[in-house]
Amino acid sequence: MKPIDLQPVNPLEHPDWDAPLTRRPDFSFFHGAAWTNVLAVTYGFTPVWFAADNSLLPLMEVDSWLTGRRAIALPFTDECAPLGATEKDFQPLFQNVVEFGKARGWKSIELRGGRKFLGEAPASLSFYGHRLNLVADEQRLFENMDGSARQAVRKAEKDGVTVAVSQSEAAVRDFYVLQCQTRKRHGLPPQPFGFFLNIWRHILSLNQGIVVLASQRGEKIGGAVYFFLGGRAIYKYGASDFRRQHLRPNNLVMWTAMKWLARNGATTLHLGKTSLANEGLRKFKLNLGAVEERIEYVKYDLPANRFVVEDDAIAGWHNRAFRGMPVFLSRLAGELLYKHWA
Repeated sequence: MKPIDLQPVNPLEHPDWDAPLTRRPDFSFFHGAAWTNVLAVTYGFTPVWFAADNSLLPLMEVDSWLTGRRAIALPFTDECAPLGATEKDFQPLFQNVVEFGKARGWKSIELRGGRKFLGEAPASLSFYGHRLNLVADEQRLFENMDGSARQAVRKAEKDGVTVAVSQSEAAVRDFYVLQCQTRKRHGLPPQPFGFFLNIWRHILSLNQGIVVLASQRGEKIGGAVYFFLGGRAIYKYGASDFRRQHLRPNNLVMWTAMKWLARNGATTLHLGKTSLANEGLRKFKLNLGAVEERIEYVKYDLPANRFVVEDDAIAGWHNRAFRGMPVFLSRLAGELLYKHWA
């Protein structure tokens, strides 16, 4: 195979990175500079994107004394597929990146999307993805939702739940309190608060994201974080007070976000990835009128020179441990582990 003179590209060194990116038909928010900046500033990951002809392969190098050095596209990202690729031109690029990675001492390369460019390579992990078309008027958007979802929105409104859309640091702090509660309920440590603070600094304050918070009688009971770029939005994080779940705040939060995003130029809303085992979350997203798709990751083991298949570790002994842990200890665990977890 003819070698390609590969030179890593760092989006953070190109002030105009997003403008040409959004002219590509297959871009997403995660391909933009803001998300790469958050990951680099928070965890010290190094951007190592590669370009050849029209193909663009997003990667970040994670260098951890605990879990080793590896490349991921991209850490803590639902989906970030290669751009502008075809199977014919992507495979030589990928093989040259493999050689680059071996020289760097990478243990693996993980692509989060883009399996179709790698022929018979198996999916290392698979998820559901859901996408909403926001082009329709608000009445049609509401009618496209399942009857149970529309009823939940009306119930929340009737029970006095109010919703506010914000890009403020204070809103991020309010959301983080709910996020810690939700992660504990799911048996997972919360992300470091500094991560969310960097989301505010490098995404929300630059008008590329919003926090939507639901309240009742002045108490925050639910919320979500959304990002957007070039008319494409993604639902990234959601959290709620489980004791107020009967008020259906999450439904009203999502409906409010859909309206706000559509009014502010978004044409699509990606609802993130969903574990194949999480039928409840899958149903929630389908009830919003979303179209379902598959998100497939691919992982290449460099020392073994082969693609590998993994188990979705969404559930296990660690869930029980973190559920029983006080929030302050769980937060400390998140501060210590996330850089290595990636």
